[in-house]
Amino acid sequence: MRIKYFMLAAFMTLLTLPAMAQNSNKQLTLEELMWGGTDYWNRQPKNIYANFWGDKLVELNVEDVKMLTDDKGRRAKYEPLFTAEEVNAAIDTAKYGKVYNLMGTSFPYADQPVALLSTQKLRLLYNWKKKQVEWQQPVTAGAQARNFNTSSRAEAFVKDWNIYVTNAKGETVQVTTDGNRELQYGMSVHRDEFGIHSGLFWSPKGNSLAFYRMDQTMVTDFPLVDNTPRVAQLAPEKYPMAGMTSHKVTVGVYNPTTGKTLYLQAGDPTDRYFTNIAWSPDEKTIYMFELPRTQDKAELVAYDAQTGARKGVIYTETNSRYVEPQNPIVFLPWDNSLFVMQSRKDGYNHLYLMNTKGETLKQLTKGEFEVIQFVGFNEKEKSLIINSNEALPIRHNHYAVSLKDGKRTLLDSGIGTHHAQLSATGAFLFDRWSAPAVFRQVDLVSTAKPKRMMLHSAESPNKDYNMPEITSGTIKAADGKTDLYYRLVKPVDFDPNKKYPAVVYVYGGPHAHNVDESFEYLARPWEIYMAQRGYVIYVVDNRGSEHRGFEFESVTHRHLGEVEMQDQMEGVKFLKSLPYVDANRLGVHGWSFGGFMTTNLMCSYPDVFKVGVAGGPVIDWKFYEVMYGERYMDTPQENPEGYEKTSLLNKAKNLKGRLQIIVGYNDPTCVLQHSLSFLRTCIDCGTQPDYFVYPGDGHNMMGHDMVHLHDRITRYFDDYLK
Repeated sequence: MRIKYFMLAAFMTLLTLPAMAQNSNKQLTLEELMWGGTDYWNRQPKNIYANFWGDKLVELNVEDVKMLTDDKGRRAKYEPLFTAEEVNAAIDTAKYGKVYNLMGTSFPYADQPVALLSTQKLRLLYNWKKKQVEWQQPVTAGAQARNFNTSSRAEAFVKDWNIYVTNAKGETVQVTTDGNRELQYGMSVHRDEFGIHSGLFWSPKGNSLAFYRMDQTMVTDFPLVDNTPRVAQLAPEKYPMAGMTSHKVTVGVYNPTTGKTLYLQAGDPTDRYFTNIAWSPDEKTIYMFELPRTQDKAELVAYDAQTGARKGVIYTETNSRYVEPQNPIVFLPWDNSLFVMQSRKDGYNHLYLMNTKGETLKQLTKGEFEVIQFVGFNEKEKSLIINSNEALPIRHNHYAVSLKDGKRTLLDSGIGTHHAQLSATGAFLFDRWSAPAVFRQVDLVSTAKPKRMMLHSAESPNKDYNMPEITSGTIKAADGKTDLYYRLVKPVDFDPNKKYPAVVYVYGGPHAHNVDESFEYLARPWEIYMAQRGYVIYVVDNRGSEHRGFEFESVTHRHLGEVEMQDQMEGVKFLKSLPYVDANRLGVHGWSFGGFMTTNLMCSYPDVFKVGVAGGPVIDWKFYEVMYGERYMDTPQENPEGYEKTSLLNKAKNLKGRLQIIVGYNDPTCVLQHSLSFLRTCIDCGTQPDYFVYPGDGHNMMGHDMVHLHDRITRYFDDYLK
């Protein structure tokens, strides 16, 4: 259902309120603000972590687990069910090691008082009423991937690129034998595009295992180097660039009972993508989406899991730009002949009820909004639980959707950004959320009748510091009609009579956004730090970013960077209109696609931006990977004009301001060829960028390198913009 207009209007008045009162002159350091900082975790307020045992909610702590609510959603007696000390007393810790904390505890069986736990060498089921281990299974160290099935208690894992299966008795069988770096089994494929995050897929009861086999022998090696040994060694990355030869993927099925493996008869895998593998509840059929390399068509195909035979195509979707399935189908718990499918075929990501014949029975959600996540089912109410931005593009709420009539019922507080976990029957949500002025709140939410119980709240760890005013609003895109959401961070101790330098923080690419109706509108810690140092920070989500529908996202197709820059420059117009912004001191910063945008803006508008810091930038899309690059740009052979026009090598000559490029030396995503080719071109044409490398880091800096990185970025703006 739609939120009533007066509720929306009332909340929108909050968008201009300060995110937090300024009560102190205390300043925050990067060590306190940044993940990886020495003081970051020490100053974080208490959080609450929990997992469902059936419909009962159990709090997870380091040393114990405690019952929070019963299966009726009522507060339970707050006392430990068991402790880490009790678990370790029941384990041969000398042989298997200790359970050092209980934060990863799960409860696989709703009707049994057992917890699934693990040490470094052991997986076990602990019965806390009997205070004994009911079952245990050895765990192989150094696995590259794992998947454990709670029904069969079998684990599939990958080691040295081969698949192994350990059964409930602890017996391990090697499933494949010829795996290597070039021929990988059980790993994520297609460079994690199309919603792929795993390569191992147990059937519901664990009687069979589907898995990916990826042959990369035909893919070019990109020569990354490991500099940690005394003599540096090659550590090449299989990297299929746009328009070049890609890998071949097939899908195998292993039967632990027979020990036999078969492969789905999908035909020649050349220039094809297989994704979103799903099992039928009876384990007889495997469903997956298949796409040609052109990515303009997706077919949902059914296969016989016992023979590998292709049963047929049950659904087809086409689009002249691209089709991008992101989620497997999900069967109704009470009807094995019906499933829910997600699709953007009407322009927005919505849910459809279908049968196994491929017939669409009804569209379950509809409107100019996106279903952000399909959470699950309430089996008793015959409803679906979803997270969507129906009320506001930057607001993410949970709704119950009636399977009968499609009626949507708001379940949560109605404001903010919500992330939730669903109980076993779907009766309750463990709802973690924040809003611009709400740092953290955790609620137990009933999905049958909108009813909430607060379990935990916490104030911001910054409440005693002198903080900036953070606001949000909208501007019009370059098309003059589309609303774009922005975040504006004013300097600490803001004086409206002063002129401040301003930095535009940008990403701008698909599958990402920067502005949410979450705490401080999703402001990054570095923005707070910069505000302390007297900068205005401005962020706007341009067309091409996520959660605004297919047209909003795909308008950039075949010419990445053009529409995005047009919208960013509308943001700059707004920024310049503010009387306290110094139009002669504008900077820009972004990472990855944002690094591409930063470099692009610096070279396309050299008289606007004085300073830029581009992290891990794409420079030329023909150097980027096949799956992502060809979806948004087609191939270099099909779209030579687009590749030529969007290549920043052609704009290097325009650079006037100070541009620092920062890369991880071992980046497997935006390989060094991007930044090095730009440097070479700048040298040839006489322009002067700066360059900094993090040895050993990949596409993103990790650990304490994050602190060093943001110190470096800050120093660069201080040196040349302030």
